[in-house]
Amino acid sequence: MKKLTLLAAATLLSACQSTSPSGQASLDGEVFYLQRIALPPSATLSVSLQDVSLADAPAVVLDEQKGPVKGQVPLPFHLRYDPAQVKPGHRYSVSARIEVNGELLFITTEHHAVQLDGKDPQPLKIRVDAAR
Repeated sequence: MKKLTLLAAATLLSACQSTSPSGQASLDGEVFYLQRIALPPSATLSVSLQDVSLADAPAVVLDEQKGPVKGQVPLPFHLRYDPAQVKPGHRYSVSARIEVNGELLFITTEHHAVQLDGKDPQPLKIRVDAAR
């Protein structure tokens, strides 16, 4: 009986760790850059979670957050995904970009891999570099 109780508790804890009651899991983080400049009020931030497994095909977007920048760096983001979409052996990545009036200002230049196994360190720290 004691083993059954421990097994039930372990199963419940592991389920709580990676998903919400709606079956969705999430990644939280912040986007930053090293330059000491303020963003204009018209700046927008886009952060996306992508399946980048196929080198010769466009990445599959699992979730994307887009909107006006509120404040200055670090800029918080929250991405949701369905764990059922996560495929064994696939590679996943988070990328970000900051635009001003449709013109690219900052973008990720490094691969920011995530495992989507509930063990990714959070908050994620995503650095973007100047586009010029």
